[in-house]
Amino acid sequence: MLIAKNEHELHLLPQMLNRHGLIAGATGSGKTVTLQVMAENLSREGIPVFMADIKGDLSGLVVPGNSAKVLDRVKTLSIKDFVFEGNPVTEWDIFSNNGRAIKTTINRMGALLLSRLLNLTDTQSSSLYQIFKIASDNKIDLRNIKDVTSMVNYITNNAERFESLYGKITGASYLALQRSLLMLEDGGADILFNSTTESFDINNFLAIDENGRGVINILDATQLIRSPQVYSTFLLWLLQEFYNTMPEIGDVDKPKIVFFFDEAHLLFDEASKMFTDRVERMVKLVRSKGIGIFFISQNPIDIPEGVLSQLGNRVQHAMRAYTPKEQKAVKTIAQTFRNTSRLDVEKAIGELKIGEALVSFLSADGSPESVERASICPPHSKIGVR
Repeated sequence: MLIAKNEHELHLLPQMLNRHGLIAGATGSGKTVTLQVMAENLSREGIPVFMADIKGDLSGLVVPGNSAKVLDRVKTLSIKDFVFEGNPVTEWDIFSNNGRAIKTTINRMGALLLSRLLNLTDTQSSSLYQIFKIASDNKIDLRNIKDVTSMVNYITNNAERFESLYGKITGASYLALQRSLLMLEDGGADILFNSTTESFDINNFLAIDENGRGVINILDATQLIRSPQVYSTFLLWLLQEFYNTMPEIGDVDKPKIVFFFDEAHLLFDEASKMFTDRVERMVKLVRSKGIGIFFISQNPIDIPEGVLSQLGNRVQHAMRAYTPKEQKAVKTIAQTFRNTSRLDVEKAIGELKIGEALVSFLSADGSPESVERASICPPHSKIGVR
C-alpha cells in the first residue's frame, strides 16, 4: 500500500498491520491526511477500518476529491494512474444525530473501564468490583447508570447481609461512588448506555461492500470529545469488544480490521497502573485476533513505553521544540527510529513541512525499515468536510 514517496515509494505491508502503528506530529502537520490515505489504501485492500472523527473533517472520505492542489502534488510525486474516487463509508454516532446508533451496557463495559470513566480511587474501584460481583451472583443486569445507582442503594441498605460473603461494605466509598455516578449522569454520559438488553454487535464494523472494498466506519466524535475521558474510555471499550469477540487466527495475509485511535494520549492521562497494564496487554494480544491498531497523538512520549514499543509502523510529522522539555522529547523520539542513513532525524523532525513525514514501516520479515524523510501521497477522496 503506497503511503509516501521520496526518491522511491514507501509501502505499508498488509501482513504487518497487526504489528500496529503510530501517526504522530503537531497540530496542522498533516496527521489527518495521513490517516485518510491509510484508510483509503486499507479499504481498497478489502480491509474494514474504524476511526473517530474528532474535528468533523473526515466525512470527505465518502466523495471523490476535486482539488487542483492535489493534482499538482500527484504530478510532483509522479504518481501514476491517479483518479479521484470516494470510499464506502458507514457513519456512527452514540447520540444518533449524524449516523447509526452505537451503544453499550454497563455490564458489557465492565468494572475496570467504568472505574476509569468515573475516575475512582483504588478503594472506590474495589467497591465497584464488589458491586459487579454481587450483581452477577444475583443475576442482576446492570444496563445503565441508574441501575448501578440502584444497586449501590440496595447493597448499602443490606450491608450486613452481604458482608459475610463479599467483605466489608465501606459506606464512605459507596457514598463517593454514588456521587461520581450522579455527576456522570448529569454530564450526559448515560447516553453511552442502552436501557434495553440489546447492545452493539462489533461484527457490524466488519462489512465489505459489493466491490470487495472494506467499509470505513467513522464515529462522529465531535460532541463526544468534549468529555475526553468518556471519549477515550468508550473507544477502549470498542477495542475490548473486538478482543473479546473475535476468534484467534494468528498471523494472516491481512487483518480483519484496522482500528485508528485518535488523541491516544487521552487514554493514559491520569490512568492507574492497573488500567495502563490492561491496555498494554490488550495491544499485545489483539494482534492474534487479526486486529491492527494505529495510535494517533501529537507527541509519542505521551504513550507509555510498554505500548509504544509495540507500534512497529511509524509516521512522524513535524514537531516544534521551543522549550528544553520539548527539545528533550524530540531527541527521545529520534532515538526510537532505526537510522542507517545519514539523515539527522532529530533535526529533520523540526524541519518537516506540512505533508512531509519521517516514515519507517515494517519489512516482510518484521524488522523496521530505516527511517526516511518523504512526502505523504495525496488522498483520492475529498480532504475535509464533504
